[in-house]
Amino acid sequence: MPDMLVKLYDLPQCPPCEALQREGIDIRRALPPDKYTIIEWVRGKFGNGWASECDVSFANKPASCFIAVRDKKVIGFACYEATCRDFFGPTGVDEEYRGLGVGTQLLYASLQAMKEMGYAYAIIGGAGPVDFYAKSVNATVIPDSVPGIYKTMI
Repeated sequence: MPDMLVKLYDLPQCPPCEALQREGIDIRRALPPDKYTIIEWVRGKFGNGWASECDVSFANKPASCFIAVRDKKVIGFACYEATCRDFFGPTGVDEEYRGLGVGTQLLYASLQAMKEMGYAYAIIGGAGPVDFYAKSVNATVIPDSVPGIYKTMI
């Protein structure tokens, strides 16, 4: 999976998502007291690698992790500045809630936070759904970025 580049200075407006409101879904920055609940949810849904990256995001102040919550339960997450500075990811949404715009809202919240940190660009590390990122935020593939930073992973 290639890395992708996003121009934060030219970030499109996040489309409103009434579906999230109707479903009672809230997008917010993760709080440290919820760290282990979030990490265990990520581990259970997406594995140890992503759980490890999510764990690292809590070392940042504020935590560089956004979550989607419904009925006090995590249904999605997005991290940035976990594996590398200026990297977005990992991110994931529970299968039951895909297609409602949860992933899009988590992406925009994270990229907006990175823009507010002063970055002009953001790198989406090991972007899985390339077409989603290209369509959502005009991200472009970085040539020769496979396998990228993750090539030495054990």
